[in-house]
Amino acid sequence: MATTFELGDFVLQSGATLRGAQLTYETYGDLAEDKSNAIVYPTWYSGRHQDNEWLIGEGMALDPSRYFIIVPNMLGNGLSSSPSNTPPPYDRARFPNVTMYDNVEAQYRLVTEHFGIERLPLVTGWSMGAGQTYQWAVSHPEMVERIAPFCGSPRCSYHNKVFLEGVKAALTADAAFENGWYTTPPTKGLRAAARVYAGWGFSQAFYWDRLWEQLGFSSLEDFLVGFWEGFFLDDRDANNLLTMLWTWQNSDVGQTPGFNGDTKAALASIKAKTLVMPGEKDLYFPPEDEAWAVQQIPGAELRVIPSVWGHFAGHGTNPVDTAFIDAALKELLAR
Repeated sequence: MATTFELGDFVLQSGATLRGAQLTYETYGDLAEDKSNAIVYPTWYSGRHQDNEWLIGEGMALDPSRYFIIVPNMLGNGLSSSPSNTPPPYDRARFPNVTMYDNVEAQYRLVTEHFGIERLPLVTGWSMGAGQTYQWAVSHPEMVERIAPFCGSPRCSYHNKVFLEGVKAALTADAAFENGWYTTPPTKGLRAAARVYAGWGFSQAFYWDRLWEQLGFSSLEDFLVGFWEGFFLDDRDANNLLTMLWTWQNSDVGQTPGFNGDTKAALASIKAKTLVMPGEKDLYFPPEDEAWAVQQIPGAELRVIPSVWGHFAGHGTNPVDTAFIDAALKELLAR
């Protein structure tokens, strides 16, 4: 059962204050007496804590019998403070912009104030969870011993921003959206955003090989409706999606206080043992982008996930990619 940590009056990088802010999280396993076994595993764009459970289990790297795994829900995901659950005046379309730095500072308070943890053996995550992983290592270099971001980046690339503009345009073009003050969900916009996403989430090779059939879909259209539209219509709020989209689009560890926008310097400050795992055919975060990031981080390793599942190589959608990521995490934790 997920728990809520009260952040109180939480001041964001933008200068806005979320009063009565909340961080909802789930934990797996038990915290050791010396508090040395905690792993932080943040959520991704629209994902909730239960969506991370595919990488947690007995005999896996993230084994609850050995580690205390904390899965904090991103601000804006509908469980932690979000447009959909914040009272006026910062409700719905008025919800303020939230950065990766804001997310990590909320999580840092949970980890230190609530649990009294001073060291983290590992921070890891997929997609926007990977972005938060990089941010953890930059924001708190003395605390984070290892990081393993997979299928994600420390800075949103221009190409990625263009993709997200398509999602944003689809969500906001629905007349029912009403500039964010809707009373009924803008389902046309949500379905359109799903169709935009469908061309990016999986690779060209995934579609060429008709791998949607492995997920139980009988045709391409069945996949687009059943998987993608179903995904976006499953309790996803449009304002929440736009809040997280802004976080993603504006992500850059160089914006961490003290670095004045210098992404290279921010990455160079990372002290954690770093293993970066991009998906071979990820259209959002291609291996070339992460190769650049790895070059900036002292001693970092790039290990490409050899997969045609595109961005979803890191989603737990297929067992081969899951085994690859899990094996890499075991190796990193053994160092």
